[in-house]
Amino acid sequence: MNKRFYNFNLSDEVLNALFEMGFEQPTPIQEVTIPPAMEGIDIIGQAQTGTGKTAAFGIPIIEKGKKGKTPYAIVLAPTRELAVQVAEELNKIGKNKGIQTVPIYGGQSIERQLRSLKKGVDVVVGTPGRVIDHIKRKTLILKNIRILVLDEADEMLNMGFIDDIESILKEIPKDRQTMLFSATIPKEIIRIAAKYMNNPKNVSVDAKSMIVSKISQVFYEVKNEDKIKALTRLLDVEEPSLTLIFCHTKREVDEVSGKLQQAGYYAGAIHGDFTQSHRDEMMDKFKKGDIDILVATDVAARGLDIPDVSHVVNYSIPQNPDGYIHRIGRTGRMGKSGIAITFVTPREFRQLRLIELSAKTKIKKATLPTMAEVKKAREQEILNEIDNIIEKEKHVGYISLVDELSNKYSLHDIAASALSFIFSNAAVDDIEEIGLPDLSSGKNNARLFMTVGRIDNVKVSDIVRTIATGANIPSSKIGNIALFDKFSFVEVPHNLAEKVIESLDNTVMNGKKIRIQPARERKR
Repeated sequence: MNKRFYNFNLSDEVLNALFEMGFEQPTPIQEVTIPPAMEGIDIIGQAQTGTGKTAAFGIPIIEKGKKGKTPYAIVLAPTRELAVQVAEELNKIGKNKGIQTVPIYGGQSIERQLRSLKKGVDVVVGTPGRVIDHIKRKTLILKNIRILVLDEADEMLNMGFIDDIESILKEIPKDRQTMLFSATIPKEIIRIAAKYMNNPKNVSVDAKSMIVSKISQVFYEVKNEDKIKALTRLLDVEEPSLTLIFCHTKREVDEVSGKLQQAGYYAGAIHGDFTQSHRDEMMDKFKKGDIDILVATDVAARGLDIPDVSHVVNYSIPQNPDGYIHRIGRTGRMGKSGIAITFVTPREFRQLRLIELSAKTKIKKATLPTMAEVKKAREQEILNEIDNIIEKEKHVGYISLVDELSNKYSLHDIAASALSFIFSNAAVDDIEEIGLPDLSSGKNNARLFMTVGRIDNVKVSDIVRTIATGANIPSSKIGNIALFDKFSFVEVPHNLAEKVIESLDNTVMNGKKIRIQPARERKR
């Protein structure tokens, strides 16, 4: 369609606000939603976070608003974080028109909310429970509501808010415009639409293909006990700007964030057991880059919209395909590219394939960075820091010490000794091995492929001897060997597979250069 916002006959105040926000042209969900919404038509929008749905309903809300003593529009959202983010965006859109939006949610002082409501607000964005609290207190008057939005309706149903939502709907005039947005449209949402909406127009976009097309998706085969080691390797080598890590449980969130902090990473955590002030603090630090890793549960990260998240890591594989799309959609925002990483244990391989099939996507298998690559990345980080120190002249105060040492040693030896001290204290060599749980092999062994076979005059005993001496492991640790004409397969313990690969790949056996790598999955 290639429309622009001015094609929607918006006011100069709103157009200028959108320009200041960096919006150049509408997203697909905005293109199909804004025109009918501006006409007052009820909307059922199937769209996920990251598609621009907040502005899709926010722009019509602001354009059709008039200031008064009580709110003319209300948005219901499932979580505190989403309520705050929606309110922030509506305030940006409405600032030139003087339209004020206030979030109300549990965990924040109700007295503060009472003061805001008493002064008079135009739009309220709230979680169902806290909205009902204010209705009962008679501090939130809904008699003048002309626009109602249910945002992430499926999630509100999943969280058990259906009764609260219906109680709120009874307080709102029937002569209103209702817009409902949901990633999925289960039967309960269809029932609500039939009961409370007036001939709604269905709008949707292929959100899965939109999200997936911008994101590089890979998975790594790891044993459960090796996940944290695999994670730190990737963080060291890929150097992401902001990383969001998803775990299934609150306990796992605490364990992962704690281990990362102990290893020296700037990591934080959010889940339902934390106080609202803690969650707000972590979110603020993550947005500002004071921490560059945030570990979270799915519910705690619901509605999270930070444009600079470069990597999403599924530390625990999502339990359903929709959950996968929701998670990886946290990266690749605002037209930027992103990387989605999923850790898969052997017994989770079928779940990965189910996600691929249902989400109509392809998740590529990748190989974890080697110990040598991690070491090189850590060394480069130190060298970069030294460059920074010299550029900012932070080293000047130590020149006199160097002068004193130069009476005994060469400057070359002094610099090398200093680097040796730095590297030893930075744990450059303290990199743990990770076994390779080849999903196509047995429980205890990884199956490796070698580009050497019978036509190269190689015998099984040659392979055993080469691996034992080249990788410095006992021959008794080497499992079954299958020798074919042009290639071979060999089984070694998972925890020694990477060592064997590093030691033998690109070496020579019986006069021939060989390659060795994890064997491909066997066809079932």
